[in-house]
Amino acid sequence: MKKNAKIYVAGHNGLVGSALVRQLEKQGYENILCRTRQKVDLTDQRQTHAFFEAERPEYVFLAAAKVGGIEANRTQPAEFSYVNQMIQCNVIHAAYLYGVKKLLFLGSSCIYPKMAPQPIKEEYLLTGPLEPTNEAYALAKINGLKMCQYYKTQYGCDFISCMPTNLYGPGDNFDLKTSHVLPALLRKIHEARMQHKPYVEIWGTGKPRREFMYVDDMAAACVFLMKQYSGLTHVNIGTGEDVSIRELAGIICGVVGYEGELKYNTDMPDGTPRKLLDVSKLHKMGWRHATELLEGIKKAYKFYLETRR
Repeated sequence: MKKNAKIYVAGHNGLVGSALVRQLEKQGYENILCRTRQKVDLTDQRQTHAFFEAERPEYVFLAAAKVGGIEANRTQPAEFSYVNQMIQCNVIHAAYLYGVKKLLFLGSSCIYPKMAPQPIKEEYLLTGPLEPTNEAYALAKINGLKMCQYYKTQYGCDFISCMPTNLYGPGDNFDLKTSHVLPALLRKIHEARMQHKPYVEIWGTGKPRREFMYVDDMAAACVFLMKQYSGLTHVNIGTGEDVSIRELAGIICGVVGYEGELKYNTDMPDGTPRKLLDVSKLHKMGWRHATELLEGIKKAYKFYLETRR
């Protein structure tokens, strides 16, 4: 991937897309295409094809997606299914039609079965039922992954996929109705400290274990794969380390400086009991994460403090 290559980052305003832009710029790539949804609605086939025909990007990072936490996934399954599948179908097919040299599709670790053996290897895909609370999103992402494989086998397209673990960092969503667990806890615990609340309510039992990765590390892994990998199967991106939600909340309390009580609302769903990716495939290629959880949470909290309204 030459430094002057025309690179399109779909979804550049999001958590993942903005990190990809930062990483590409850091590595000296200057010809980066970015378009807001107002200018190019990727759920619209005509708009998507018109953009690809006019701009002819050489490389595509497909990070555009409708994302959210358990509550958003549970209450808006039709939207998560429709929006994500439309974006993927339009962008992947346009990339084929207009001669994109290489495309990287970003999925999610929720594509794996709810009760998959741990840590989760790439080959565990489609070996069991999904977690019901995010099934619509997971099925859409599985479809995108499979599309890349089908276009590679039928047309010879260099379209690859990666499956990142839970991400956090600059550009995150801190809306308590739609955010993921780490940014939601950061905000709730910060507000509890500022308002001198005696306790913070946390959904579920606190027992589920999750793997968290600083988003700039993920972006570095994606650029690495774009340069180094052209295999048919997808690649897990993660740290290979996990913590319980209870442990995560404790770390955040330490970072924020909150000394109140943590109360667990066991009437709310836990989701998947454990979700730890096997990242040995990525490690064997020579790439490992650089940011440990405590350091990353400190950076994420700094971003929240600087950008909250």
